[in-house]
Amino acid sequence: VQLQASGGGLVQTGGSLRLSCVASGINFNLYRMGWYRQSPGKQRELVATCTSGGTTNYAESVEDRFTISRDNAKKSVHLQMNDLKPEDTAVYYCNGMTHSREHVWGQGTLVTVSS
Repeated sequence: VQLQASGGGLVQTGGSLRLSCVASGINFNLYRMGWYRQSPGKQRELVATCTSGGTTNYAESVEDRFTISRDNAKKSVHLQMNDLKPEDTAVYYCNGMTHSREHVWGQGTLVTVSS
Protein backbone atom coordinates (compact mmCIF):
# COMPACT_ATOMS: atom_id res chain seq x y z
CA VAL A 1 0.00 0.00 0.00
CA GLN A 2 1.47 3.32 -1.03
CA LEU A 3 0.36 6.90 -1.53
CA GLN A 4 2.98 8.87 -3.43
CA ALA A 5 2.53 12.62 -3.13
CA SER A 6 4.24 15.30 -5.18
CA GLY A 7 3.94 18.91 -6.23
CA GLY A 8 4.99 20.87 -3.17
CA GLY A 9 7.40 23.76 -3.35
CA LEU A 10 8.05 27.41 -2.69
CA VAL A 11 5.62 30.01 -4.01
CA GLN A 12 4.90 33.66 -3.35
CA THR A 13 1.72 34.93 -1.77
CA GLY A 14 -1.08 34.84 -4.30
CA GLY A 15 0.56 32.08 -6.31
CA SER A 16 -0.66 28.60 -7.17
CA LEU A 17 0.49 25.04 -6.73
CA ARG A 18 -0.99 21.69 -7.69
CA LEU A 19 -0.43 18.68 -5.49
CA SER A 20 -0.83 15.17 -6.81
CA CYS A 21 -1.05 11.80 -5.13
CA VAL A 22 -0.98 8.42 -6.82
CA ALA A 23 -2.15 5.32 -5.00
CA SER A 24 -0.99 1.76 -5.41
CA GLY A 25 -1.88 -1.44 -3.65
CA ILE A 26 -5.39 -0.39 -2.65
CA ASN A 27 -8.88 -0.66 -4.09
CA PHE A 28 -8.98 3.06 -4.79
CA ASN A 29 -12.74 3.28 -5.25
CA LEU A 30 -13.30 2.13 -1.68
CA TYR A 31 -11.43 5.10 -0.27
CA ARG A 32 -12.49 8.63 0.42
CA MET A 33 -9.35 10.52 -0.62
CA GLY A 34 -8.19 13.74 0.89
CA TRP A 35 -5.46 16.10 1.88
CA TYR A 36 -4.41 17.08 5.36
CA ARG A 37 -1.75 19.56 6.40
CA GLN A 38 0.41 20.19 9.42
CA SER A 39 2.25 23.38 10.29
CA PRO A 40 5.05 23.53 12.89
CA GLY A 41 3.59 23.43 16.39
CA LYS A 42 0.09 22.72 15.17
CA GLN A 43 -2.06 19.65 14.88
CA ARG A 44 -2.67 17.99 11.55
CA GLU A 45 -5.84 19.40 10.02
CA LEU A 46 -8.18 18.35 7.28
CA VAL A 47 -7.91 20.43 4.10
CA ALA A 48 -10.21 18.72 1.63
CA THR A 49 -11.76 15.36 0.83
CA CYS A 50 -13.34 13.73 -2.18
CA THR A 51 -15.40 10.55 -2.29
CA SER A 52 -15.23 8.09 -5.15
CA GLY A 53 -18.51 9.54 -6.34
CA GLY A 54 -17.06 13.04 -6.47
CA THR A 55 -18.56 14.57 -3.35
CA THR A 56 -16.13 17.12 -1.97
CA ASN A 57 -15.64 18.79 1.38
CA TYR A 58 -13.32 21.65 2.31
CA ALA A 59 -11.97 23.34 5.39
CA GLU A 60 -13.47 26.78 5.70
CA SER A 61 -10.03 28.38 5.47
CA VAL A 62 -9.42 27.03 1.95
CA GLU A 63 -12.91 27.04 0.48
CA ASP A 64 -13.05 29.09 -2.75
CA ARG A 65 -9.25 28.87 -3.14
CA PHE A 66 -8.52 25.14 -3.25
CA THR A 67 -10.07 22.46 -5.46
CA ILE A 68 -9.76 18.74 -4.90
CA SER A 69 -10.29 16.28 -7.72
CA ARG A 70 -9.69 12.61 -8.34
CA ASP A 71 -9.26 10.27 -11.27
CA ASN A 72 -10.47 6.83 -10.24
CA ALA A 73 -9.07 5.17 -13.37
CA LYS A 74 -5.61 6.54 -12.64
CA LYS A 75 -5.92 6.09 -8.86
CA SER A 76 -4.91 9.67 -8.33
CA VAL A 77 -6.11 12.67 -6.36
CA HIS A 78 -5.10 16.27 -6.87
CA LEU A 79 -5.29 19.49 -4.95
CA GLN A 80 -5.25 22.71 -6.95
CA MET A 81 -4.28 25.53 -4.63
CA ASN A 82 -4.82 29.10 -5.77
CA ASP A 83 -4.34 32.46 -4.08
CA LEU A 84 -1.94 30.91 -1.60
CA LYS A 85 -1.29 32.67 1.67
CA PRO A 86 1.59 32.42 4.15
CA GLU A 87 -0.74 30.62 6.56
CA ASP A 88 -1.07 27.82 3.99
CA THR A 89 2.58 26.93 4.63
CA ALA A 90 2.63 23.34 5.89
CA VAL A 91 3.49 19.78 5.07
CA TYR A 92 0.60 18.41 3.07
CA TYR A 93 -0.34 14.75 3.41
CA CYS A 94 -2.36 12.66 1.03
CA ASN A 95 -4.86 10.45 2.85
CA GLY A 96 -7.24 7.66 2.06
CA MET A 97 -9.98 6.46 4.39
CA THR A 98 -12.47 3.61 4.03
CA HIS A 99 -15.99 3.40 5.49
CA SER A 100 -14.53 1.40 8.37
CA ARG A 101 -12.15 4.29 9.02
CA GLU A 102 -9.04 2.46 7.88
CA HIS A 103 -6.49 5.17 7.02
CA VAL A 104 -3.56 5.16 4.66
CA TRP A 105 -1.12 8.07 4.47
CA GLY A 106 1.34 9.45 1.99
CA GLN A 107 4.78 10.71 2.92
CA GLY A 108 3.98 14.42 2.91
CA THR A 109 5.04 17.22 0.62
CA LEU A 110 6.16 20.65 1.83
CA VAL A 111 4.39 23.78 0.66
CA THR A 112 6.02 27.08 1.57
CA VAL A 113 4.31 30.38 0.81
CA SER A 114 6.51 33.43 1.15
CA SER A 115 5.09 36.84 2.03
